Order: sequence, then C-alpha cells, then structure tokens
Amino acid sequence: MNEIHMRNELQKRLEREGRTFTYNHKDKTLRIENEHKQGVTISLQTVVAKWSERKDDAIQDVVYYVDEALGVMGQDVTLTEKEKIIFPVIRSTSFPTESNEGHSLLTEEHTAETRIYYALDLGSTYRLIDTALLHREEWSSERVKELARFNVRSLPTPFRQDQVRDNLFYFVNAKDGYDASRILNDAFLKNMCDRIEGEMTVSVPHQDTLIIGDIRNEAGYDILAQMTMHFFTTGPVPVTALSFVYDEGKLEPIFILGKNRPVDKEK
Repeated sequence: MNEIHMRNELQKRLEREGRTFTYNHKDKTLRIENEHKQGVTISLQTVVAKWSERKDDAIQDVVYYVDEALGVMGQDVTLTEKEKIIFPVIRSTSFPTESNEGHSLLTEEHTAETRIYYALDLGSTYRLIDTALLHREEWSSERVKELARFNVRSLPTPFRQDQVRDNLFYFVNAKDGYDASRILNDAFLKNMCDRIEGEMTVSVPHQDTLIIGDIRNEAGYDILAQMTMHFFTTGPVPVTALSFVYDEGKLEPIFILGKNRPVDKEK
C-alpha cells in the first residue's frame, strides 16, 4: 500500500458530517478538521510503514486516535478539581510547540532528543495544556509542572524482562498512555540502576513504551538499536530511535554504530 491508497482508505473510514480533508502532496500528510476548523495532521508515510508490520490494526489505531482527538476538540475543559489527572508527556523536539489555535503549549526542556509537554487526562485521550488554558484558569506553569511530576511518580511501574544474548531488557508497558513519561520518575530509574550489572540504557521510542537495558556485551548495543528502531517505526506516537545512557541521574543520548561500542552524540 502506498501513500495515495492510504489516504483514500483513511478518508473512507474517517468520513463524518462536518469533517474536511486536506492532502499535502509535498509532505505526504493528511489533515482532518471538524466543523470548527480544528483538526489533526497524519503522516501518511508513517502510517504506511506501520501498516507493513501490523496491517489493518495500524489503520484502526489511526482512526481511533483521530476520532478521539476530534471528539474532545472544542470542549470547554478546566483544570480546577482535576489536579490528580495532570501528567507530563514525552515528545520529540520536532513536535509542535503551539496548539492548532496558535497558543503556546506548556513545555520544558528535557534532553537533546526529547521535550516535556503537559496534559490533562480526559479518559481515552488527553488535552495538551497551553498558555491560553493557564491564563483562563489563572494557574501558574510551575503549579502544573509540580502536579504532573508528582502524579507520574505515583503511577505503577509494571515491567517484563527479556534476556537476549546475555543482555537484559526491561519493558515498561502499563498501557495507560504515560509509559514514556515514566522516564521522569527519578526514584524508579535509580531503583532499576541498582539491579543493573552492565551499562544502563533508557529508551523511549514511542509514547507507549519505556525500555531499560542492562547492556553487558557488544552485541547488546546492536540488539538495542534494532529494538528501538522497530518500536519507533511501529509505535502510535514516535519519540526517538536513539537511546540514552543513564549515569548518576543524567541521560546522555548515544549513537550506536554497527557492532562497535556507542559513541557519545555531540550536542
């Protein structure tokens, strides 16, 4: 399936009264807007890549995401009395820093590859918090950030363990939309560090997974690179295919070159 076929398939499945579709031939993107001109933009190349791995499930995921996102757009949301459902979310540094309405999103620098955004959980989806919402509610950005950090530390951190060629990999996948956000749980990372015998790596290839590696030999780096690239290309909201070395509470992005030991990425 190519981008044109995917565009036609998505339009067919997402057709609703009041919706409009705009195809950008240069960027190979499809924008879907509701009757209020609010919408989401889908990378068709990304969806085609996911379809090659997951077939119809990949398309169903996009349809669900668009329906949920458009369903909450235009709703009058508030932060008051919702302090417990404000969370940080991890995105790539290429992710937009403004809402579709042109308001600045509340963000915080994280690493050279990732940025922190803040969201109000709405159940099956969430609303990224922007400056307009803060001003309307008369909330400070510091209050939102403090609440979000506290809430993400309160989330459970279930994980499964796999061993590949003497290297251990721990996969956090609570399926609550905030798996990658657990990279901000310092206590959890320190606890995991205590059990690591080799070099500790942390990966957030997409928003719904966090991978911690116990890399004990050279083969472990190649395995990690292949693994993160797979998750990056098939995940719902890609973040970064690069991994990070965790050392004394700090995250340093690394390149993994062939079968050689990783070389620190220059910032």
